Amino acid sequence: MGHADTGVAVTGVGVVTPAGADEHTFWAGLCAGRSVARRCDELAGLPVDFACPVDGLDLDTAVGGRSVWRMARFVKLALIAARQAVADAGLSPDDWDGTRVGVVLGVGVGGVSLLVDNLRKLDEEGPETVSPLLVPMMIPNAAAGELAIALRAHGPSLAPATACASGATAIAVGRDLLTSGRCDAVVAGGAEAALTPLVVSAFAKLGALSTRTCDPAGASRPFAADRDGFVLGEGAAVVVLERTADALARGGRPRALLAGAGFSTDGHHPTAPAPDGHGAQWAVEAALHQAGWAPGEVGHINAHGTSTPLNDAMETALISRLFPHRPSVTAPKGVLGHTLAAAGAIEAVATVLTLEQGIVPPIANLDALPDGFELDCVTKAPRHQPVERAVSHSFGFGGHNVALAFARV
Repeated sequence: MGHADTGVAVTGVGVVTPAGADEHTFWAGLCAGRSVARRCDELAGLPVDFACPVDGLDLDTAVGGRSVWRMARFVKLALIAARQAVADAGLSPDDWDGTRVGVVLGVGVGGVSLLVDNLRKLDEEGPETVSPLLVPMMIPNAAAGELAIALRAHGPSLAPATACASGATAIAVGRDLLTSGRCDAVVAGGAEAALTPLVVSAFAKLGALSTRTCDPAGASRPFAADRDGFVLGEGAAVVVLERTADALARGGRPRALLAGAGFSTDGHHPTAPAPDGHGAQWAVEAALHQAGWAPGEVGHINAHGTSTPLNDAMETALISRLFPHRPSVTAPKGVLGHTLAAAGAIEAVATVLTLEQGIVPPIANLDALPDGFELDCVTKAPRHQPVERAVSHSFGFGGHNVALAFARV
């Protein structure tokens, strides 16, 4: 299959998740393998009253400065994660040529809570009470724009919206910006903060959410025989991508190689995946091709693993067909819930950490696979496994599929 492309490296990571608001707390929470879902006061009285919020972090204090008042929650999450990633990479806006730095920040729904609040004001108190900042705070590209301001990044800034694949799409696009020569560094990831009664009610009406209200911490159970839907989460994750040679030349520390990325679209249904998984498989095969890998060289899969009946069955079919050698499989949504646009970026960071640490985190709440699911799922405890090559899957409503191929440095 040829030699792997060592052209692009992950040189920094940043995360703000329901399991922890920094890399080390997040990783410890993921490896503990326990769901962080809990009942939420703001969802009281709804048919689904639990979720995976980001707790224990005062976002305004963490963001700091005078501009925090103009930022929606998803923007604050993105900014905190981005600052972590840039610092982790050993970079600073004071030192780089901002015209060569890109920002790609995937978002699913944007500032929906602000929209709801202002609609209520409009209905109850009239048009004079609508915020003059509603538009710039609400629009999905607000995070990409605010990151570019904060980081003095003047290269391309993009806000891909591919639903639950948005964070992974952003990282894949970031890789392309580097290999095409348009940028010398790209800050890429995803952010989402949509834990509002409206959004939770809408997902519940769609039949996508687990209704295990008597046991919120047991509700997210990827690949389990008795899974019944996902648990909504929120968060952000950002990686810094550079050409490997550039990173080494400046004394940077590549944490993993982003050897390949693949995109595809099912063209099948607005919310259901194509059941045979062939649409998703095209994305995985494209990532492997770009990396120059045979499927048998992949040692680990970070699965999309939403805990919905349809997704997990499709993904099982895909993995079984393409990877019959049974690489280890994990699914972070068991612990974190489904953070929508942030999920692909959070899981990319988890994959980088698995490569670095030689540890695969377990899937929460998975006691038994259904009959016919022939997967090597890691359960109960972290597995020590030296992984050289791993693939992270992300699939979104609309049929968007993204696969990221990461290699150990």
